[in-house]
Amino acid sequence: MQPPLPKHKGDLEAIALLKNYSYQDIKPIVPELLTWLQDLNWPVAGPLALYLQSIAEYIADDIIVILKGNDEVWKYWLLLVFGANATTPIAPKLLAEFKRIATQPTPEEVAEEIQDLALEIIKGT
Repeated sequence: MQPPLPKHKGDLEAIALLKNYSYQDIKPIVPELLTWLQDLNWPVAGPLALYLQSIAEYIADDIIVILKGNDEVWKYWLLLVFGANATTPIAPKLLAEFKRIATQPTPEEVAEEIQDLALEIIKGT
């Protein structure tokens, strides 16, 4: 049985069921799960963030793809979830990308204050 994806912003039941699956089971849907962290104000975002934090070392490559993209708001949320509010040590690959944002940000990352958040995360490690 395939792990459930949220059907809407309030689909907390789907998120609750994820804990019944191994990382290998959810690996194919990780990119889609990450889309639910585009706005941490959505009801599913908080519980999903906690779940994904627990497997952050395994999904670092998926997160980095987004951090190298052009959606600055999404980047900010991901830095909060997997950096500033991380519940486990930050995966080395993620930390390297956070350092890149802190020291060599794009103009858009500076404008959206993503660089500032990255600097705070780096100082805290």
